[in-house]
Amino acid sequence: MKETLSSYRIFLEVAKRKSMSKAANSLYISQPAISKSIAKLEESLDTTLFIRTKKELQLTEDGELLYQRISRAFQEIDLVETELQRRNELGICTLKIGVSTTLCKHLLLPYLKEFTSIHPQIKISISCQASHDTLKLLENDQIDIGIVGEPTSKNGLTFHSIEKIQDTFVATKGYLNNLKHLGIEPQDYLNRGNVMLLDKKNMTRQYVDQYLLKNQINLEDAIEVSDLDLLIEFSKIGIGIACVIRNFVQDELDQQTLTEVPIPLQIPPRNVGIAYKEQHLKNKALSAFIDFFLA
Repeated sequence: MKETLSSYRIFLEVAKRKSMSKAANSLYISQPAISKSIAKLEESLDTTLFIRTKKELQLTEDGELLYQRISRAFQEIDLVETELQRRNELGICTLKIGVSTTLCKHLLLPYLKEFTSIHPQIKISISCQASHDTLKLLENDQIDIGIVGEPTSKNGLTFHSIEKIQDTFVATKGYLNNLKHLGIEPQDYLNRGNVMLLDKKNMTRQYVDQYLLKNQINLEDAIEVSDLDLLIEFSKIGIGIACVIRNFVQDELDQQTLTEVPIPLQIPPRNVGIAYKEQHLKNKALSAFIDFFLA
């Protein structure tokens, strides 16, 4: 842009008033300053914007073109200023959340209902993907906060634990009885049963793999599924043994729709919580969300 916004605003006022003296009175600027600004604008654009007559100023063809375009631009500026003022007065702000579909369903949604009722002015955008992808979005400043399992490497992120979760293996009693009838002992269920796991990119799978390796349990033929809820549903219809999060199948365990499979040692519990960058706390919506979650 060759000229400042103030130069174009002066031009608009002169064009509306068809007089430099009237524009000067309207803008509380001296007439010589108005004349100088218009002359400088015409020189910069290498064109004549006004035809000077005895009665008033009239726009030239180029002046009319500039007037139409600049008028629309300033209308947009005025609209944005009004919107920003309204947002500030009402406290309107935006919060971008990254979360896996599983944690969204079982952890975020119960909080979100109450949070939005308390803060209806906050616009929330939710991006669902695997937790390792959520961490990448955080690192690249594409979201404000992520709900994830505690990462082994924080990479400049702040993490607050919300809940401890427990990984476990489950199946129907009918499926386990079938293994028993085949002469398979409980300690061999994982090695010889039909085991279903999340895909290898998943943070839960990586955590469970460490447990399997440590206990010398080989599951090379395991079925891989991309979604935890699908694992739960597959196990409920008796397809096999699924590695799931106990917290999210507690109802099924209480109702005995599913039962836990005995394993050599309990998988150590882990933390899930919120991760964010400290510099994003300038966002009022993020600060409110964190305070709500940690209350």
